Amino acid sequence: MAYEDLLEDPVIQKYLHELVGPTGMPVAASPPDGEVTDEELAEEIGLELNDVRRALFILYENDLATYRRLRDEDSGWLTYLWTFEYDNIPERLEDEMHRLLEALRARREYEQDHEFYLCETDSIRFEFGEAMDFGFQCPQCGGELVSMGNQGLVDAIDTRIESLEEELNVPSEAEA
Repeated sequence: MAYEDLLEDPVIQKYLHELVGPTGMPVAASPPDGEVTDEELAEEIGLELNDVRRALFILYENDLATYRRLRDEDSGWLTYLWTFEYDNIPERLEDEMHRLLEALRARREYEQDHEFYLCETDSIRFEFGEAMDFGFQCPQCGGELVSMGNQGLVDAIDTRIESLEEELNVPSEAEA
C-alpha cells in the first residue's frame, strides 16, 4: 500500500496523531521518497528542527522510521538519514488493538468483581471497601454514598470487546 493511501485512512491519521501529537503531525504526514535528513525535512515542511527530531524519534521508537548515520570525513559531524517505514503501520495498529482488547477484558473483570458507591453531588465513585471506610459518606462533601449499578458500563465494554474480537478474528473469551 502506498504512503498516500495509508495517510488518507482516518484510522491511520488518528494513530499517527496520537503518536506524534499535533506538532509532529506535519512530519508524520509527509514521508519522503527515500532518505532525508532532519534538516531537509524541517526546511521542507517549515517546522522547528527540534520538533522534527522529536517526531522522527517517536516514529523510530514505534518502528515507523529508521535511520543510518554518516560521518563527515572533514568535520567529524554525524548526519542522520531517515527513512519512513510505514509498511509497518497495519501491524502496529493490530498490536495496539490486541493491547486494547486485553485492557478491556481486564476492565470488564474489574467492573464485574466490584461493588461501587457514588457521591451524586461530586460524581465520585468508590469501591465498596472505600465507601465502608468512609462510613458511606463522601469525604469531599459529606453527602451520602449510594449504591451504583454499572451494568450499562459492563454492557458497553462487552460490545467493544466483541467488536474487537471480530475485527481481529480472535475467539471470544467465552469460546476459548
